[in-house]
Amino acid sequence: MDIKTINRFDKARDKTLPGFAKLSLALLFMVVVLLWSYTSHGNLPNNTFLIIGAVFGAYMAMNIGANDVANNVGPAVGSKALTLTGAIIIAAIFESLGAFIAGGDVVKTIKDGIINPALIQNPEIFIWAMTAALLSAALWLNFATSIGAPVSTTHSIVGGVMGSGIAAAGFSIVAWDTVGKIVASWVISPLLGGIIAAGFLFFIKKQIIFKEDKIGASKKFVPYLIAIMSWVFSTYIILKGIKQIIKLDFFTASLIGFAIAVGIYFLVKPIIMKAAEKLENDRVSVNTLFNIPLVFAAALLSFAHGANDVANAIGPLAAINDAIVNVEIASNVSIPFWVMAVGAFGIVIGLMLYGPKLIKTVGSEITELDQMRAYSIAMAAAFTVIVASQLGLPVSSTHIAVGGVFGVGFLREFLDSNEKRFIQETRKKFKKHKKELSSMNEELEKLESITDKSKVNYMRIVELYKKIDDREDLVKKDRKDVKDAKSIKYVKRDAVKKIVAAWIITVPAAAILSAAIFFMIKGIMIP
Repeated sequence: MDIKTINRFDKARDKTLPGFAKLSLALLFMVVVLLWSYTSHGNLPNNTFLIIGAVFGAYMAMNIGANDVANNVGPAVGSKALTLTGAIIIAAIFESLGAFIAGGDVVKTIKDGIINPALIQNPEIFIWAMTAALLSAALWLNFATSIGAPVSTTHSIVGGVMGSGIAAAGFSIVAWDTVGKIVASWVISPLLGGIIAAGFLFFIKKQIIFKEDKIGASKKFVPYLIAIMSWVFSTYIILKGIKQIIKLDFFTASLIGFAIAVGIYFLVKPIIMKAAEKLENDRVSVNTLFNIPLVFAAALLSFAHGANDVANAIGPLAAINDAIVNVEIASNVSIPFWVMAVGAFGIVIGLMLYGPKLIKTVGSEITELDQMRAYSIAMAAAFTVIVASQLGLPVSSTHIAVGGVFGVGFLREFLDSNEKRFIQETRKKFKKHKKELSSMNEELEKLESITDKSKVNYMRIVELYKKIDDREDLVKKDRKDVKDAKSIKYVKRDAVKKIVAAWIITVPAAAILSAAIFFMIKGIMIP
């Protein structure tokens, strides 16, 4: 199944699993979480908000699965390196593994120090604030998913925490310098992602696609490209994915990643050489050499996402749990296994039920993707996070991935604008060859219509047949070139506007919604 069949997949799924059934399964998961949290924490004082928080945490996790995970697998699906079903299975497995294996025992509950929890003296007020933050972030993600806009989970939860924090203790509670960094990330993340993705794609085009001998160029450069991908992803996973198991500095992680890349290079080179011998000397065939790397990229990106963003997204639930169990407020708390399980399983359920909509948006509705473009986007996602983390720049993995999609789309647009002269010349050649073909056919008909065979120039007839065959081949080729030129699709401006608008309003929208929910809870709890 490829991206072109997603609509049929959605229709078929809706026939067997209609919207009501999907909603019922989602509600069933939240009910299971509610019952489990009630039976396991029923003896705790003030356990009502822990149970409510667990339900909201499950709702939040499902929305992460429906929205955020698309960034990891969308390009691979859009390029047809993965089927939609295969992408969902891979993402579900590796998101869960990332959360359980490398999710970590301790995280900053108040993401990136967005507020100072010490300014909230009353644990009950703090619990209300975290409950409001969790629900508002989940509601915003739900809305973004419904309109097909991939937004940052981290920014959603930051906005929620900021809004409820301000409602609880005033504007002084917010670390405004951190907010400034988050605003900067709206520009830095997609810009870096777009530039790096476009850079890799331009290199591939220049060194492989624009060459006469594409097969020879592929044999030379594809093993290096796969090795570079191995280096970047190994370093990325060591630094970001397993940092809770073992912490290594950038230099050590990059050395280990380089050693892995060298081994991968010598492993894949003979495989690429053998596979390339069976390919035709065209772009479509060369694209297939990137299929397997893209599958691994989707898996590794999902693992790293599960290890990082999942734990951060359910941080407020961990904060509620800690505040109720220990009757105090802490900036750093342990994440219990059951909280991590709510996050991991919720993501899987949300991905399976509602994920295809955003996978389709990222994979096909911004620009047309193939394997080379998807490879460039995957490289940008990992490479940008590494570079930005070393430079201390705030970035969003969602914005990087979608920025990478923008980058390859705008590069295609730029390169194609420079090829207009080539397209015009192709059209001229097509008309010229077609005119010549028509003239030859007319001459042939006249020669064949001569009744006096002694006057027939048979040598000319044979010559015309050969020339006509040649011209027919040229006309077919010219027609294909013109058709290909006309079929090129660029970045869809409506999609760009919608996504960028959603990015800009994510933090303030989640903050306003969170403050409103906090005041509603406060009004209910305080007569």
